[in-house]
Amino acid sequence: MKRFRVGVDIGGTFTDVVFLGDQGDVLTLKVASTPEDYSRAVLDGICDGIEKLRESAKSITEVGHAFTIATNAILEEKGAVTALITTRGFRDVLEFRRNRVPRLYDLYYEKPPPLVRRHLRFEVRERLNFRGEVLCPLEDSEIDTVIDSVLKAGVESVVVCLLHSYVNPAHERRIGDALRRRAPDLIVTLSSELLPVMKEYERTSTAVINGYVRPVVERYIGRLTQGLEKIGVEVPLRVMQSNGGLATPRMASERPAFCIESGPAAGVMAAFHLGRRLDLGNLITLDMGGTTAKATIIEDGEILRSQEYEVGAGLNVGHRLLKGAGHILKVPAIDLAEVGAGGGSIATVDESGSLRVGPHSSGAMPGPACYGRGGDQATVTDANVLLGYLNPLHLLGGAFPLHIEKARAAVARFVSEPLRLPEVEAAYGIHRVANSNMSRALKAVSSERGRDPRSFTMMAFGGGGPIHATGLAEMLGISRVVVPRHPGVFSAFGLLFSDVEHHLVRSYFKPLSELDLDQLNAILREMRNDAAAALRAERIDEKDQDILVQVDLKYEGQGSELSVWIPSNNVTRESLDEAVKAFEIEHDKTFGHVTDAPHQLANVRVIGRAIARVSRVPDRMKPVAAPKAERPRKRAAYFGAAAGWIDAPIFAREDFSGAVTSGPLLIEEYDSTTVVPPGWGASVDAHGNINLQQAK
Repeated sequence: MKRFRVGVDIGGTFTDVVFLGDQGDVLTLKVASTPEDYSRAVLDGICDGIEKLRESAKSITEVGHAFTIATNAILEEKGAVTALITTRGFRDVLEFRRNRVPRLYDLYYEKPPPLVRRHLRFEVRERLNFRGEVLCPLEDSEIDTVIDSVLKAGVESVVVCLLHSYVNPAHERRIGDALRRRAPDLIVTLSSELLPVMKEYERTSTAVINGYVRPVVERYIGRLTQGLEKIGVEVPLRVMQSNGGLATPRMASERPAFCIESGPAAGVMAAFHLGRRLDLGNLITLDMGGTTAKATIIEDGEILRSQEYEVGAGLNVGHRLLKGAGHILKVPAIDLAEVGAGGGSIATVDESGSLRVGPHSSGAMPGPACYGRGGDQATVTDANVLLGYLNPLHLLGGAFPLHIEKARAAVARFVSEPLRLPEVEAAYGIHRVANSNMSRALKAVSSERGRDPRSFTMMAFGGGGPIHATGLAEMLGISRVVVPRHPGVFSAFGLLFSDVEHHLVRSYFKPLSELDLDQLNAILREMRNDAAAALRAERIDEKDQDILVQVDLKYEGQGSELSVWIPSNNVTRESLDEAVKAFEIEHDKTFGHVTDAPHQLANVRVIGRAIARVSRVPDRMKPVAAPKAERPRKRAAYFGAAAGWIDAPIFAREDFSGAVTSGPLLIEEYDSTTVVPPGWGASVDAHGNINLQQAK
């Protein structure tokens, strides 16, 4: 019996399912997502795969999962009814937030409402100073009174976040213990357990998000786990975290704040591990789906991570300075930029006569006009069909036909006629504007962070990434693009390539000149032991563990910090000096300058990783045999006014190999199409990846 690992990534339109065999056999499936209960599509996809492989559920050895459940709960304001208990005088910290708004001159802009309404935010009389010393003790009567109020409010989840509890958690723990005694069914989140770091708004916001989505995620994972057992899959479920590491269902249920961006993170991890296999240390990734496009960079073989990001902000414009529209999550996450430019992004002509694409999307239902599900708006996918880039009869192997006449009618009505342009020029305009929008995300992670995109190779995936990749590469001066196998479900592979990982953080705020190295090393020893214990709990032997350490440094008086690596053994003055040098290099790249101000240590971080003794990326993947779709040998495609319409040769991906073939040409596969325009060449490497190279 063959053995298979399964990766499942839930998207707005489709749920992607990948079966990866121990000999490199691959089966990919796209199943319509089921928003009323996302676990149903997951289970249907796994059952369908088992049937197609003619195997049993016993052949599955691992299930990796990325989901959007938590993000959707925040965006749709459908999380749990949650209460917040905080120190007297700090009830409105969620309202004050930060003094940042994304649209400075918009007089009508309103920040999103707090996830905990004011009447459910309760205060207790207690106070600690920044050293953790008790200024005002917490009385038992205060605890009883606030719990009475919480229980009377009938909430499902309670968050406790007291001032300076990251230094001294005693008061929070007393309230938490009392809540669990009196209301054992109530879900309780203590900020000192979840995120023991300074900055009150950031810690409060993160703890509140965790409490708000935790019941939703717990119910979903519970249904999924039971469903897997029912169909006979009795192997560990691994959940992708926002930082790119895998975690257990228990950790994801108790700390869902760490898994909010699990889907986008999975795609980056797939690119990271494939880049290692291809010896590509500098990668810029483009992940274009149905609603959004996401970008990040991998530099010198390392993924750039951010120690905070926003959720519930809608779609950002791919600029690191435009923040304040969402709820802050101060947890480690892959540093992504995202824009509202996907296959379903709607094209309109505004009052000034300008063409706009996105950020609004046709969504899963009704979707683009060419889907034939009732949508009548012009979208990027409709434009790509009219341009000849997509085969109307081949999407998902012919199982999802596209209606070209409906696409033509939508583009004519909403773009061509208002602009008085031929429909092909209108469609090409939609395609180019979408590229311009996506370029902002690529610039946000490269040039705006002091990196020259020309020194990176682009890896394009998602259903739309290989269609738009070369146009974007030309905009940024990138001369090489890699399109991995199965790009439309590539994020699901990231779940099968990644390893278990745990991130721990603790505030330790000291000027470097006043640092007590013995105290710092004692804290790090405790954190390293906690990370090792977390890995052992997942049956990872000590010899298969890797413990890494980072420190967050900043200049004195600066409001934000940057994370740099430091040797994981005892910290010395010499290793701190090396960390300062690394900090100044990164500060110069990110902010364009360095100063002679004194340095301060803000936080220490410990990362516990499982080490895979055998690569989880197979040398070569072999698609499970499927009936070949009939396709014409050529199709007319439009490449702009200068080139016009050209009869481009069509290749099935499984048949495309050998030396460089000059464009234009179209390479079709089950889940995407790679468009190779004039001036570019395409070839296939030893691992089956398409390499696109711009002619010199």
